Amino acid sequence: MHDDAIAAILEIVQSSAAAHHAPSVAWGVVRDGALWATGAVGELDDGTTPSPRTVYRIASMTKSFTAAAVLALRDDGVLRLDDPITAHAPELAAVIGPTLDAATITLGDLLSMSSGLATDDVWADRHLDITDDELDALMATGAHFAVDTGTAFEYSNLGFALIGRVVLRTTGTPVQQHVSQRFIGPLGLRRTTWTQPDHDDWARPYRWDAADDAAGGAHAPESLVGDGALAPMGGIWSCIEDLAVWTDWLDHAFPARDEPDDGPLRRASRREMQQIHRYAGTRELAGRSAPQGYGYGVLLRDDPVLGPLAGHSGGLPGYGSNMRWAPGRRLGVIALANVTYAPMAELTLRIFDALHAAGEVPESSVQVSATIERLATELVALLNDWDDARADALFTDNVALDESYTRRRSAATAVAADNGRFTISSITALSGAGADVMLTNGAGSYKLEVELAPLVPARIESFSLARIEAN
Repeated sequence: MHDDAIAAILEIVQSSAAAHHAPSVAWGVVRDGALWATGAVGELDDGTTPSPRTVYRIASMTKSFTAAAVLALRDDGVLRLDDPITAHAPELAAVIGPTLDAATITLGDLLSMSSGLATDDVWADRHLDITDDELDALMATGAHFAVDTGTAFEYSNLGFALIGRVVLRTTGTPVQQHVSQRFIGPLGLRRTTWTQPDHDDWARPYRWDAADDAAGGAHAPESLVGDGALAPMGGIWSCIEDLAVWTDWLDHAFPARDEPDDGPLRRASRREMQQIHRYAGTRELAGRSAPQGYGYGVLLRDDPVLGPLAGHSGGLPGYGSNMRWAPGRRLGVIALANVTYAPMAELTLRIFDALHAAGEVPESSVQVSATIERLATELVALLNDWDDARADALFTDNVALDESYTRRRSAATAVAADNGRFTISSITALSGAGADVMLTNGAGSYKLEVELAPLVPARIESFSLARIEAN
């Protein structure tokens, strides 16, 4: 990695740790499936500096694991995302929307934060370990809603507890077991657990107790909450090393491709997790605003500088965390801290900014398919030497109707006669059905815009050619 980027990241991490009174912050940059750079500031209780294997509680980052387990069960045919929660857990019958005409709450609503259940961070954070019976008692009289079901984003931890109940009733086993068996084990996440680590290499939780200005404040130990019925929303313990594997595995679902797809969750389902299923408004972070939305256990941000980003934050008494990656670009950042609600989302975005400033963030791009390349090449050959029969084989029938071959041939011939034949300098795919083709000839540079029709075999439905004027 560029030395300037490393220096900038270290300064950013140190500044964040100091500003938010974190006893320690561990961080990592993931690139092309490996930890590209990692480090830590501060120290653990034994005086050592955290390593990439030091375990922290990752809180709501857990939701991505829970969502993946639900989609795996969906793929197995065990349940459907449009199933009402009561279809599988009738004991939740009292959990209905706030009005008589409210929409039925489905698993998809819960996964995408669309149920309308009131936001409950500070309450839920203290109740991860409630039992199934205690959850039943709480839900027996219903739940309080902030908005109507299916109409707006409203972040709900309780919703993920209800997901856990549906999975339990559907399969006979809790979400925790599905996550451990289907993902944690097969992906080799050796230090990722649902319970407090059984080794000593973990960051103890603290809160910052502010005192008067003269004293400044001090750290105080924070209590731990165990595993339980609310844990599917935020109970996992993990480390930089394991989360590097997890984030890259989610990221590597892009682009869609014909390679073998052998799990532990289909690439299509992982991509489904990383699509906006509920718009969540705009949020200012690291000095700029961006629209964001919620997928399934994943938050999406359309950043004006960095482009599309995916990830999730975590916060519990004693911990703050964030993982963030650029889908399809094989680059991600993770930050873990052991002080209450440390704002690691801001830290990871600032690290991304430092990487961007150093030229280390790949541009968003669509791969040029063999079909796009072939048709673009044939089109340029046609423009250089027009032939109606070849045009018929290349175009859909609307092309000649939109503008006659006679006029198209005349325009192409005039350009070639005056300035020579076109040569392709680059092809940039805009999608699987569109591309910008940069051309040159004796007169300078041109942009050829190409669009394909939704037919097989693929044909061009429209094209336009424009000269690029020199500045």
